[in-house]
Order: sequence, then structure tokens, then C-alpha cells
Amino acid sequence: MSIKDQKLVSVITPTYNSETYIRETIESVRQQTYSNWEMVIVDDASTDQTISIIQEYQKADDRIRLITLQTNQGAAVARNTAMEHAQGRYIAFLDSDDRWLPEKLAKQLAFMQEHDYAFTYTGYERVQENEDGTTTNKEVEMPSKATYTELLKSCVIGCLTVMLDREKITDIRMSNIRARQDYALWLNLTRRGYTAYALQESLALYRVRGNSISSNKIKMAKQNWIVYRQIEKLSLLKSAWYFAHYVILKVKAYLHYMR
Repeated sequence: MSIKDQKLVSVITPTYNSETYIRETIESVRQQTYSNWEMVIVDDASTDQTISIIQEYQKADDRIRLITLQTNQGAAVARNTAMEHAQGRYIAFLDSDDRWLPEKLAKQLAFMQEHDYAFTYTGYERVQENEDGTTTNKEVEMPSKATYTELLKSCVIGCLTVMLDREKITDIRMSNIRARQDYALWLNLTRRGYTAYALQESLALYRVRGNSISSNKIKMAKQNWIVYRQIEKLSLLKSAWYFAHYVILKVKAYLHYMR
């Protein structure tokens, strides 16, 4: 990895058939008050107008870079490809249907530099799209920091909020699984001794979509089990213990959001 700019933030964005939302995502990056960023978008063989939309933005802003994959390989491969081409010291993740508030990068970068942190995340809001066309925003509560043991119980870190310092953390790579690869990376980093610290201010908007993997609770639970057993290689007993915590916390969170 070659870091060309010590203050450059590389925004990592995987896309796949994202024509409906990608404009809002890109605009939220372009509207950042912190301007020293590059947006590395890796398209995972989209079949809609995603690529042409991104190319329009490339013409208007040379900070936007597009890499296209010839075959669909999943978000992990797309994110890893983007990180391999990223030139900044700092890595920030933003999926193609999510958004940042304008001061997200400026505030988070200042937070990291002030405290000399390697791994940080921020608060965010879940944006639920209702059938009548309206949206409902709910702020996600989170602890001030997250360790490996705490993350095994529940992933309190939203991928769209994470920023990593590549000068302090080497070998940042997501496991090649179809879902929860971000969670597996947070576990990998905290297991290696990097505590994640929270800037407890909502600076991002996470879109809740009916057809997303995370909206299907059973699928999400199965993916968590795969992370425990296949990625973290926990024993059956430990996996069951942490899975029980995961289920309880998810039920509590669901009841909170339904209020």
C-alpha cells in the first residue's frame, strides 16, 4: 500500500444495480465540508444505469474514481478492490444507498487526530421508507467504544460510519463472504487489539430497504452464526453463548424501533 497523501480520506463504495440511490450517495460526499477526499467506487457488474450515472459525476469531479468488475463477485471483493486502489491514509466506508451529513468527514477526522485513534465510528440514523412515501428516522444508540468481546455479542458499528487509519493499521481486508463481511472485519481488527472508539454524534443516514439482507432477520442471524463458526472459529458452546446475546439484543432493538 502506498499512501500518497497523509490527510486524504479514501471513500470506499461498492455498487451493484444502484441507479435508484447512487446520486444521493455521491452528492452526500461532494457536499462534505472536508474537501480532501477521493471516492473509489467499484461496480460489481451492474446491469442497470449505475455506471453511466457514476461516469457523469466523474466528468464533473475528478475526485471520483470508478473501477468496474466484469463479473458479479459480491461486496467484499468490491470493497477490497477499492481499498487496493485507495491512495489516502484514511479509509471511510459508504455503501451505494446510504448518505453522510455534510460535516461527517471533518468531525470524524478531527476526532481521530485529536485522540490519536486508529479505528473510529460515529452515530447514525436509520431511515425507514414507508409505504405511503414518507420516511421515519430513528437514531441508533451506541457505546462510547467497542472491544472484541462486546462486538461478539452485538455489532454496534455501522459500516457507513467507520474510519480507519491505514498508517496505524496494516492488512485491512474483508473476508470473502456474501454478507456481514464488515462485521467480520471489525471483529478481526478488535481481536488484533484495535479498540473502536465512537464519536457519539449522528453523522450518517442508513437506508432501511425491504429487500436488503439486513432487513431479513433470519438471514442476518444465519450470517452471524457463520461469522462465529467459520470466520472467528469459535467453539460450538461459545458460539451459542454469544448468539444468545445477539438474539436478545436484537429483540430489544426491534422493540425500541417499533415504539
